[in-house]
Amino acid sequence: MSKKSNERFLQNRFILSELVKKGIRLKYRRSYLGILWSLLEPLLTMIVLTIVFGTLMGEHDKAFPVYILSGRLLYGFFSQSTTAALKSIRANSSIIKKVYVPKILYPLSSILFNYIIFLISLVVLALVAVVLGVYPTIYLLQIFIPLIVLLMLCLGCGLILSTIGVFFRDMEYLWTVALMLIMYTCAIFYRPGKLLGSKWSFVLKGNPLYCVIDNFRSAVFGEPMNLKCLLYATVFSVLSILIGYFAFKKKEDKFILEI
Repeated sequence: MSKKSNERFLQNRFILSELVKKGIRLKYRRSYLGILWSLLEPLLTMIVLTIVFGTLMGEHDKAFPVYILSGRLLYGFFSQSTTAALKSIRANSSIIKKVYVPKILYPLSSILFNYIIFLISLVVLALVAVVLGVYPTIYLLQIFIPLIVLLMLCLGCGLILSTIGVFFRDMEYLWTVALMLIMYTCAIFYRPGKLLGSKWSFVLKGNPLYCVIDNFRSAVFGEPMNLKCLLYATVFSVLSILIGYFAFKKKEDKFILEI
């Protein structure tokens, strides 16, 4: 790497880190609880979902709240980070018009600052799991794999959405609807075997986010990963990153005309 390229890399890394810090500050700017809310919100949601769906579906397993919370945390990160990436270019339009910053850093920072908050919120999952008797096993070491695939999936989807969002403003509303459909096919608050027959299993398996959540839960509950499902999610994530990156780079010079 040449000296000039190295300097550019260091400069972009500094800008990216500052954008990530800015994103975290702005997210909790008007909140009295601050980042503590990222711990309380999933915990409160878990309690509500456990009471409602645990009762409706006759769940008597005391570890059911851990099952719900693990799915809720991963879906929550996917939802918040992709939505933030979708809005990132327009949200920073004033800066883009005045100062040159590689535009791809805006959706990247939107994903990364949400990822940091998500990782912090995993503390709640760990505490709830221990309290309810779900103790770590050797399989917990595999938890880093679905976490990395999850980040890749969000990066790919975020880049695609941020590109589309510049030219098609209604994408924000359409993505809200799409997220609702994705949520119901992630098996967050139900067990797939109880709700879907085998002939409908493709609905879940076709959702890469469900595959990530399923393997994450395997690590938490001490089970081997579903390698076929994980491979599908990984391939999907890599392809989405490639498509998103090339689409973004091809269209980024036209962003200034639309924002």
